[in-house]
Amino acid sequence: MAPTEPLTPERILAATEDVLRRHGAAKATVVDVARALGVSHGSVYRHFRTKAELRGAVTERWLERTTGVLSEVVAGPEAPGAKLRHWLTALFEAKQHKAGDDPELFATYTVLTTENSDVVDAHLGELLSQLAAILQEGVGRGEFEAPDVAATARAFFYATAHFHDPVYAAEWSLPGSREAFDAVVDLVLRGITAR
Repeated sequence: MAPTEPLTPERILAATEDVLRRHGAAKATVVDVARALGVSHGSVYRHFRTKAELRGAVTERWLERTTGVLSEVVAGPEAPGAKLRHWLTALFEAKQHKAGDDPELFATYTVLTTENSDVVDAHLGELLSQLAAILQEGVGRGEFEAPDVAATARAFFYATAHFHDPVYAAEWSLPGSREAFDAVVDLVLRGITAR
């Protein structure tokens, strides 16, 4: 069966995500993806040279959904303190939705992120860069005190890890998790607020 639309990397990635949702990371194959698209597996390999490259690209696409939303917060007009709280909240909510709305796909991506450490490292680097940009803005406006912005960004990230690291996903929907999140954010914000 011939495809009705041109075969693009985006179509392949969307089909791969559907196949991963149905079969899981352990059983999904490039042949399954090609079958879902109505093309030969060779056609998929013309866009992604290996199965690992395809899995890395679909992982990157999944992670970029979060960084895209967060970059809009960074570029927004809020004052740095409000922006920092907004950014952390958006990160927590994005992770909560990924884990809660589609737990099978979340579990699959948890496996894929362990396979694609370069993609994950780039994602974490982007998140830390966004945090540092907000912190630098706050320092520049005299709202924050952070002698080493990069180190402060890392400290913020690790201090709030309970609310965005997939290791803790099972706890994100527990009663009181939002209150705990707010308490941690209040604490870390107090720690850098200029006196």
